[in-house]
Amino acid sequence: MTTQKQTGSESRYDKGLRALAEVDGEAGRKVVESLADIAPDFARYLIEFPFGDIYSRPGLGLREREIATIAALTALGHSSPQLKVHIQAGLNVGLTREEITETIMQMAVYSGFPTALNGLFAAKEVFEGNRAAEGEAA
Repeated sequence: MTTQKQTGSESRYDKGLRALAEVDGEAGRKVVESLADIAPDFARYLIEFPFGDIYSRPGLGLREREIATIAALTALGHSSPQLKVHIQAGLNVGLTREEITETIMQMAVYSGFPTALNGLFAAKEVFEGNRAAEGEAA
């Protein structure tokens, strides 16, 4: 279950920023900042609705929400940049590489081998990027 604390006076935007930081960390902030010069209102919607309203709800923890998100983005088959962000987010909230890989493989049953294959390649890229970053930090 999520560790997020909610107060009655906290705005959707503030809840969303907190959830975004917990889930996506630096990557989420970069996405929001990249929209500042073209669609700042859309950046606000991205914080308020998915993260302030949905990710902040009780009932599912962040791990479960990221499993669902990874599955959905894999099944869509055309959202590789977002899938990579959420694969990293899954790692951020405690999913293992094996859990992420199995989630993506499960989608072959429902959305076909091409989408699962593309998802696995996206996961491989994220995992390798993390390994490289871990090697640089050592």
